[in-house]
Amino acid sequence: MTPTSAQDIRDAAALLASATDVTVLGHVRPDADALGSALALGRALLKRGAKVRVSFGEPDEAPETLRWLDEDGLLTHPDDLPDTEALLVCVDTPVPKRLGRLAGRVELAGAVLVIDHHATNSFYGGCNVVDETAEASAILVFRILDALGVELDEPIARGIYAGIVTDTSGFRRASPETHRMAARLLEAGVDAEAVVRRIVDERPFTWLPMLSSVLREAELEPEAAQGRGFVHAVVREDAARTVRAEEVESVIDVIRSVREAAVAAVLKQDLANPGQWQISLRSVGIDVSAVAAEFGGGGHRQAAGCTIAGPAEEVLAGLRSALERAPLL
Repeated sequence: MTPTSAQDIRDAAALLASATDVTVLGHVRPDADALGSALALGRALLKRGAKVRVSFGEPDEAPETLRWLDEDGLLTHPDDLPDTEALLVCVDTPVPKRLGRLAGRVELAGAVLVIDHHATNSFYGGCNVVDETAEASAILVFRILDALGVELDEPIARGIYAGIVTDTSGFRRASPETHRMAARLLEAGVDAEAVVRRIVDERPFTWLPMLSSVLREAELEPEAAQGRGFVHAVVREDAARTVRAEEVESVIDVIRSVREAAVAAVLKQDLANPGQWQISLRSVGIDVSAVAAEFGGGGHRQAAGCTIAGPAEEVLAGLRSALERAPLL
């Protein structure tokens, strides 16, 4: 994959400049990058006079920690979307499958713009702004808004900042260019402390007993992952039901801190289908996007995910096997 070109950015800006009716989609179980990017772009188009909707396939409501980013009430339930769109924009979504029940809209739309930074992107749009070297899809949205001549206001800047600060792990993996972008977002009025506190830091008390029960059964396998170490934990249905989805997703950030393991995995039992597990993978030095791809998932080389059916022990065995074949970075 080659980094997106200046022409790709200009083509996307031209497509958006003439749009009057747009649906912006993020991936299922949207994170701050997907939803922040979509809402920032949606507000910018709304201010230009377009009719805009922002949606995602599941769950039925946005994560509580991200709803406050929707300054304009753009979030739309899938059942309330029109039959088709003149322009469909898919943000932070490498393949249509990651749109969940909304995947079929890609084929029905008049035009499709894809804005994404995943290495596994399949370039399924008529216009694609795809760059694996961008730390967040929000960065690509920022570049497009610049090409459109959009003046940043605080809500637009807040959505972009939310995507960048979370996908760079608090700017620990941010380039000099990304830090310069952040400065512009702060100058537009973003309260950096409030964004991080509301999205990342604040947890309900119920998070503590859930985390305690999960970590109690965490396991370290020093010889796994080609001898680099594999640590994993399981969030079972009974524990997951005690907290919000945000708290379940946060477990991987605790597990990944184990220094004896190059790869961390969290198996999260699907509440709608307890026979399935949503898998979060993180790594240092091993391409976990290749592991996820073996199970129909994808993502980044050091952060990926997939869904696997079966008993937890069998799922872990499959992951162990795939890790032995995964390319080294």
